[in-house]
Amino acid sequence: MASMNRLRDFFAVLGDDVHEGSLSPASTWTSRRGGCRVRVARCESVGIYISVRTVVCRATSHSRSAVTSRRMSSHGFTSFRAIYSSLLSAHPAPLLPPSNAHCAKLASQIAALQLHPTLEAALHILNADLPSAHFLVRHMQSAPAVEGMLLHGILHRVEGDLDNARAWYSDVAREGAELYARVWGGGGATFKDLDEGVREAAFAFGERREYGSGGAREGELDAGQRFLNAVQAFKETRAGARGGEDGERLARESRREIETLVEWCVQRFGTETWADARDAWVRNGEEVQKMSDEMVGGDKGRRTF
Repeated sequence: MASMNRLRDFFAVLGDDVHEGSLSPASTWTSRRGGCRVRVARCESVGIYISVRTVVCRATSHSRSAVTSRRMSSHGFTSFRAIYSSLLSAHPAPLLPPSNAHCAKLASQIAALQLHPTLEAALHILNADLPSAHFLVRHMQSAPAVEGMLLHGILHRVEGDLDNARAWYSDVAREGAELYARVWGGGGATFKDLDEGVREAAFAFGERREYGSGGAREGELDAGQRFLNAVQAFKETRAGARGGEDGERLARESRREIETLVEWCVQRFGTETWADARDAWVRNGEEVQKMSDEMVGGDKGRRTF
């Protein structure tokens, strides 16, 4: 029965009604909209879940405008846990910049749950829907919204903007030490602990990368900063040969990071409805506001937060 519910959830991503045969191990489920038919070999197999995911994601091709205007159907995902477990099971944790969201139609279903914005943003990140996540985290850029700040760092990590990610991780280590220690443990220096002049060269590839991946002083950094180093090294030196053991190891660490943060948010905010997300918004701190102003009216160009 659990596997049948999973199949129902996946076809609901397409907004379809699902026709049920018998609940025997030979059940057949059909998606009218996607034109998909899946023969269930074993009702309790996780493999069923993964194979159906592939069919559903290939079948959906609606534009974002159509997706955002559509409400969750009566057979759609109806809880945070349903979407969260589905995304974790169906896709590796985000590591490198995605080309598109995994399943664009999930955006409206995630929004319809009206979760605390940190949990909503986390689901969008797991779905590789970075614009939707960015819209939310830009309202949580300062303490006490340290969860949103860490999500902002993760978002920049996934985008490949490692220096911005280093800065956000550093801010969380300073403003939200308890959360940061829960995710990355204690001890070690952050990006912002280094002298400003050192930062310019410390993480660059070449002879001066003493704090970068494999650098002589990398061990002085905290675990989160070292993880960012490893992601940068993987991204920049394995561009032509991504994957393998390094990619799998980093994806597992990415998943652990996100799962730890999500469980922290669940414990703190719950998964009930937050009808007005503005209750979670915070005013930008002085440093963030100054940088935002410079991007708009100064001479430093456009910066993406």
